Amino acid sequence: MDYFIQLRGLMIEVMLPLGLLVAAGAFWPRIFADAQPDVLRTQLNRVVMYVFYPCVLFAVASTTPITFSLLSVPLLVGIGTLASGALLYVLLYRSPLGRNLSDPTRAVLVIGGMWGNTFNVGAPVLIFFFGRDATRYAIYNDVLMTMPLVWSLGVWIATRLGSHENNVSYPSVWRVMMTMPPIWAFVLGFASQQLGLTYPPLVSAAQFVGQATIPVVMFVLGLTIPWRNLTPRPEILTAALVKLMIMPVIVWLAASALFPQMGEAQYASVVEAATPAMMTTLLLADRFKLDSATAGLIVGWTTLLFWVSLPAIMALGMIK
Repeated sequence: MDYFIQLRGLMIEVMLPLGLLVAAGAFWPRIFADAQPDVLRTQLNRVVMYVFYPCVLFAVASTTPITFSLLSVPLLVGIGTLASGALLYVLLYRSPLGRNLSDPTRAVLVIGGMWGNTFNVGAPVLIFFFGRDATRYAIYNDVLMTMPLVWSLGVWIATRLGSHENNVSYPSVWRVMMTMPPIWAFVLGFASQQLGLTYPPLVSAAQFVGQATIPVVMFVLGLTIPWRNLTPRPEILTAALVKLMIMPVIVWLAASALFPQMGEAQYASVVEAATPAMMTTLLLADRFKLDSATAGLIVGWTTLLFWVSLPAIMALGMIK
């Protein structure tokens, strides 16, 4: 397909609706004076976590057979995540770039540059390139790579490199994981698929409910980004560059080395690596006393620059 025709389709079918949802969230408190952004954001995040997203996970897990190709996505994105984290550590802790920054600021930039919004932004892009079934790549990457690493390595970065709260005890990663409704929904769906108990009407019902996930989260993203404070700072733009451009290149190189005949799953890995910083960056910043203002800025800047970086990655031929 011609690059410009494909780019036009991407902009209209994916970027336009995502952009409108983010814009709606940004303008909501300005249009409705009685809106309480913090309360609204918290409540919407809860309904996503406890209702919408678990339905998506159940529907995908109950209908998706496990293949090596599918598992290559979390493997490759995981490689890119760890490599990007190592690069950001050197840049922010061992170079002049981070010399005058506090540890809570540097840690939150490392976290923001490592993990992306791989479902809420990644899934619509994957569907555009590879069809609706490509949602499985985003789901399995989230469950097998993002969630375990964020709540283990991410927490370690926050507490050891950031807040230095050595005398504070936190629940283990397994305890955190086992209290998350999406995990149980995924396990239930996976078990039903493996046991041959998948019930198509129930899957359809879950898919129907889960359709609200991405619109609601993108609306919340618009509420979350500190629009009036989006000033360009070298350290934030550097972390954004690593997240949006260098990490996809790392994943593409790893995929080319490990899979000489790259297929759909490997190109999907590049899409997942190219997504902007995850909103969980803000949650970790608040939870572990990191620089919440910088967390909002890295989420905001990577989200805005994603509209430019993804077409650039397409032009380089790393997504087909």
